[in-house]
Amino acid sequence: MTIQDRRQEFRPTSGEAPFNLDEVFFSRTDARGGIESGNYVFRRVAHYEWDRLLGAPHKIIRHPDMPRAVFWLLWDTIKQGRPIGAYVKNRAEDGLYYWVFAVVMPNGDGYLSARIKPTSPLFRTIEKEYAALREVELTEKIEPEESARRLLARLAEHGFPTYAEFAAHALSEELTARDTGLGRPTDPRMDALRDTMGHAEALKTETEGLIRDFNAMRTVPHNLRVIASRMEPTGGPISTLSKNYGIMSRDMFEWFEAHVLGEDSNFSSIQSSVIQTLPIQGLSRLLNACDLQLTFERRKLGHTDLETEREILRNLVDAYKVEASKAISLVQDEARRILSACDTMERHVLGLSTTRVMCKIEGARLPKSGESLTDIIGQLKVFQDRISTRLDRIMHLGNEIRDRLG
Repeated sequence: MTIQDRRQEFRPTSGEAPFNLDEVFFSRTDARGGIESGNYVFRRVAHYEWDRLLGAPHKIIRHPDMPRAVFWLLWDTIKQGRPIGAYVKNRAEDGLYYWVFAVVMPNGDGYLSARIKPTSPLFRTIEKEYAALREVELTEKIEPEESARRLLARLAEHGFPTYAEFAAHALSEELTARDTGLGRPTDPRMDALRDTMGHAEALKTETEGLIRDFNAMRTVPHNLRVIASRMEPTGGPISTLSKNYGIMSRDMFEWFEAHVLGEDSNFSSIQSSVIQTLPIQGLSRLLNACDLQLTFERRKLGHTDLETEREILRNLVDAYKVEASKAISLVQDEARRILSACDTMERHVLGLSTTRVMCKIEGARLPKSGESLTDIIGQLKVFQDRISTRLDRIMHLGNEIRDRLG
């Protein structure tokens, strides 16, 4: 009798179905969610015979405690050809439950789902969120799409602006917790991506601060020209310098809007690139684990051929390895573009600083330069120093991102 058989024999009569941390299982479905195959761990934990599983809709293992919102988000994502990760509570044939972190991905004309046992602190948080949301679904009779909207709102309160960010973070947390629980070293590439995610968050914060600083500085060049017009005739040195400062500021603002603001900017792209890269790397790991699980099992999968399943898994692994490599290269490219953008902005700031100093010199030559001119020049220095400091931080983060994934 094998270890797996003994685990089946000692199955409890209530509570949680036995499912070890070192185990991973998968199932394949057609485009409508009908089960086409799976590995032995899937069958054992679900406690169904193959003739009951094969051809059945995957929702045969759905637990009534699960919020409908999760499945609405899942189908909405995979129908667009994108993978998705989610915490899922399932129900076995004998009524036992088991939690998984599942990653569902397109696979030919259907889908493949790979699952591991969740153990991270995040899992306990989501477990409570699911329970609360399911209660709302039952009491208020809300539709799945509305429930999904409320789930996304709750995730945003936990610091995840989008479901993609949440899923990427959750997969990373679960794989790291799994490695730790099994006494294994963590995956260095996943660690690098986790660090990069943190750098991308810090980069976003600094960029938002940079936007605030630029917006606060917008009116200063105009105020400088107004003051200059009161102090000297048109065409005087202060007026000329203030005009030049205004032109240079406008050019800088236009460049700033093109390269920093907006969803397609270098600064926005890097965070979305990291969010895309992390789950791809995690998917590659999960698929490798599924293939390894099959080599240990050496069992018949109903009417499904073992080697056929392994070939499918290996093809997916190869495909996602290529995707992961492309995604990492994209992040590095975005980091290099950010460094180039910061270099351009620093040259703009240097030009403004030079003009500001010249204004200060010319102002000192006037009989009565007035406190207003001194104040406005002082404001310019404060803004420029603040922008320069932020640019230094952004360049540091850009270097960290580029080098961490090198």
